[in-house]
Amino acid sequence: MSLQAHLVTLKKRHEALQKDIETERNHPSANDLKIAELKRKKMAIKQEMERLQTAPAAQPALH
Repeated sequence: MSLQAHLVTLKKRHEALQKDIETERNHPSANDLKIAELKRKKMAIKQEMERLQTAPAAQPALH
């Protein structure tokens, strides 16, 4: 899988988690522990995307 394809996959997972968080928040008996876990997963994905985007291998070679 190319770096760009991996980033696209991560972005889709990040967006899906955001939707899950919003759905859980809007639920009459929202589960705070579930929301916190979803937020942790979302943050981990965001950090992975940032790491991949700033990694030296992600930068084009200047020759």
